Amino acid sequence: MKKYFSVIGTLMLAASLGVTASEMGTPDEAKAMSQKAAALVNDQGEGAFAVFAAKDGGFLDKDLYVFCMDLEGNMLSHAVKPELVGKNLHDFNKYGDHLFQDMIKVASGDGEGWVDYNWPYPGSDEVKKKTSYIIKNDKGFFCGVGAYK
Repeated sequence: MKKYFSVIGTLMLAASLGVTASEMGTPDEAKAMSQKAAALVNDQGEGAFAVFAAKDGGFLDKDLYVFCMDLEGNMLSHAVKPELVGKNLHDFNKYGDHLFQDMIKVASGDGEGWVDYNWPYPGSDEVKKKTSYIIKNDKGFFCGVGAYK
């Protein structure tokens, strides 16, 4: 019963925000976009950042977007929050986890993989589970794309 009310509450919130489940990206879509972003960075380097932020660049879909960070925790590119670019987020822990440290570990280790964390739901202060697929590119930094679980 509790789960039922949680689902109903989520649907009501989404409806009030004008966001539907079909407008939210899935983890599979996030992974595919992350792989596409890595290929573009490997080809164009930091020139890819402008493509990630362009409305017609093919990297802004539903609630999905690309962000890129170096292995020290400096945000290099953020398609929807450009004010984060240049900030070091290595020690960021506002929602109960060190997500950027976890991303750096994945990028430094296997070079790609999923990182789970908590993040505010679009248009709300409600914190929900999110996962990002991180890929270290040939240029030495990583990019990721996240989706709510």
